[in-house]
Amino acid sequence: MQTIRSFISIPVPPAVTAAAGKIMKRLKPLDSGFKWVPIDNFHLTLKFLGEVDNVEIPDVCKAIRRVTDPIEPFELRFAGTGGFPNAEKPRILYVGVDDPTGNLVRLVAGLEKQLAELGFKPEPRDYTPHLTLGRTRSNSRRAGEELVAAMSDLADTQLGEMVVDEVHLMASFLDKAGPTYQVMDTIELD
Repeated sequence: MQTIRSFISIPVPPAVTAAAGKIMKRLKPLDSGFKWVPIDNFHLTLKFLGEVDNVEIPDVCKAIRRVTDPIEPFELRFAGTGGFPNAEKPRILYVGVDDPTGNLVRLVAGLEKQLAELGFKPEPRDYTPHLTLGRTRSNSRRAGEELVAAMSDLADTQLGEMVVDEVHLMASFLDKAGPTYQVMDTIELD
């Protein structure tokens, strides 16, 4: 048996990726203590699974399909910036995601329930839709004042919208250059 570092995600369209890249370009010089997400790796994470035995992958795919079957394609809007645990002292910087139909949150809640039945640990926090831009290199460090001020200036920036019509089960491979991702399965919404 082999394990595969896995997560479930939604791909982000090129227009939103480009707009998020422009925000990152503006923020990067303001704080060297952040590790920024490579533009090619942008995605909306729905559930991080961790190391999954390769023989479990088909069951994970079936669970994703059970959750996505009743959900039709839906729209998301990307706007503004924020941080976790909060915008004043963030360790993670992100672009906000507006989920007007509530389908993204329903999708994540369904995945949590289905995957818990397969033995995956439920996420302890409520899901907050976001597109991660970067995170601090150290867990104890937080963003500096200049970066926080720039994030505040970008709070109303519109980055675009998309129609979610597929979900991906992804494999993540870690190496010195950072993670690379590979799609293991695409589940379409119809």
